[in-house]
This record gives sequence, C-alpha cells and structure tokens, in this order.
Amino acid sequence: MTLLAAAPTTAPGDVDGGVLDLERLEPTIGAGVHGIDLSRVTDGQVRAIRAALAEYKVLFFSGQHALHPDSQIALGRRLGEVTESHPVVPGVDQEHPEIYALDSATGGFADVWHTDVTFVRRPPLGSVLRAVVLPPTGGDTQWADLELAYRSLSEPLQRLADQLVAVHDGTREFGYYLAQREERTTWEGEEFRALVPVEHPVVRVHPETGRKSLFVNPGFVSHIEGVSDAESRYLLDLFYAHITKPEHIVRHRWSVGDVVIWDNRSTVHYANRDYGDQRRVMHRITLRGDAPVGPPAA
Repeated sequence: MTLLAAAPTTAPGDVDGGVLDLERLEPTIGAGVHGIDLSRVTDGQVRAIRAALAEYKVLFFSGQHALHPDSQIALGRRLGEVTESHPVVPGVDQEHPEIYALDSATGGFADVWHTDVTFVRRPPLGSVLRAVVLPPTGGDTQWADLELAYRSLSEPLQRLADQLVAVHDGTREFGYYLAQREERTTWEGEEFRALVPVEHPVVRVHPETGRKSLFVNPGFVSHIEGVSDAESRYLLDLFYAHITKPEHIVRHRWSVGDVVIWDNRSTVHYANRDYGDQRRVMHRITLRGDAPVGPPAA
C-alpha cells in the first residue's frame, strides 16, 4: 500500500523501500505501524513516517524497547528539527534538554484537551511521546481529529470559523510555575520571562496537505478576538463540544515500549487522569513548527 491510498484494515508493504505496514484504527485518525524499529530507521522509513503522519495524524508504534533518551532525540532529529523541551519547563536533565518529562509525581499530567504549546508564535509541528513508567490500569491518551471536526461542521459555521482569530495564552497553565522559577528556559532561542498571548486563526490550513482544521483548544485559548465575551464563550463551547465528539477520537491504552507520534497541527489530545496515586511517566520531544496560516479571505 502506498501511504496516501485509502487503505484496507491492514496494509503490509516493503518497509525498507519506504512503505509502512499500517493498520488504520479509525476512519480518519490513527494508524498502528508494525514491523519497524524506531531506533534504527532508514531514510526511506523516515520519509514514509512523515508522509503517514500528515495523512493519519497519529501513529502508534509498539515494542520500541531499544529507544532511550538519546535515541529518542536522534529519532526526532531524523523527523525534523527538535525544539527545547518546553518554553517554560526545563528538560528532564542537563544531558537531555530536549526531553519534557511528564511525571505524575511532580504534577506532570495533562487532563485537559489541548494542542501542545499553541501559546507561542510557531507551535510545534508534532510530538514524539514514549512511555517510561505506567500505572497498572488507566492513563490512556485520546486524540481528536481537528480536520474532521472542521469538515463535519455545517457550511455556515465553516464560513464563520474561517473568519475568526483566537488568542492563545499559556498563563493559566504555566504562569504560576514561571513566576516561581528564577532560572529561565529558552524556546527557539527566546528566553521566556513572561507569557505574552499570541493570535492564531481559528481555522488553520495544513502546510503539507492543504486541508483545513479547527485550530482551537481549551488548554490554551483564552478568547476569540473581535467578538463579545459572551459570543466568544458560546462559540468556543460549541467548537469544543464538536471537536470532542466520540466519532472524532482515537484512544490508546499504553504499554511500556510504546511510542506515539502525532501531528500537532491537526489534533488535540487528552491524557486520562484515572490512576489515583500510581505513577505515570512519559518522555516527550517536540518538532519545530511554523506559524499557523488561515484560509484566504473570501
């Protein structure tokens, strides 16, 4: 199967030739990738992963026990440009400033629907997440398809969304943390001493596929620009309820050795916090993105 073809449930191919063994998980989002070792990917496999990422939005790899912090970063550098761990939160250690450790023991959980780091001018292209420590039960992650969410809106709402601009602000999630830390981290060479809100189009055009997505998320969007507070709340509530409809979602139950790569330009995700005081540790790296672009004016 070539990567962009409409696939049967499973589609084996010549992996070394750049075609992946893909198992579609939901009609428009999510694919399991079989028979690949991410610690030893070929150039053809890297190209195939990048193409599949734009098409399937979330890729799931099991049994990646050979991957460790150094090789996770090396994989990221094969896929794109690896950023610092986070604009506010330092890396897992001095040797790995690129790795963002999501450790439930230190408040590292994300139980709100969000797209990673949209409160900067150039949000990440994508993320690579590796399971390190898992609770015996719970801790699943869900992703929602923002392209399908836009496409399944009525045409009048699509036309309205095409015209809107949202303000993204990281203060609610990270403002207190930033205020307490004397040490400052950098993101794309910029030192973050304050979180300055940024504007992004409510509808984003994917730079590789040209498809439109609803590019808003409850984790970081504060309001819609140019409308009243009440209108902003109503519109955002409508968009969020629509985005997270069950038919837009793929859900993953983690095992140690799992790695998930997702397209940050066309998805939101949610990490279930249903494991009590058990520990959950995930290591994430992010790939440098570009400034979101909206549809051309009508």
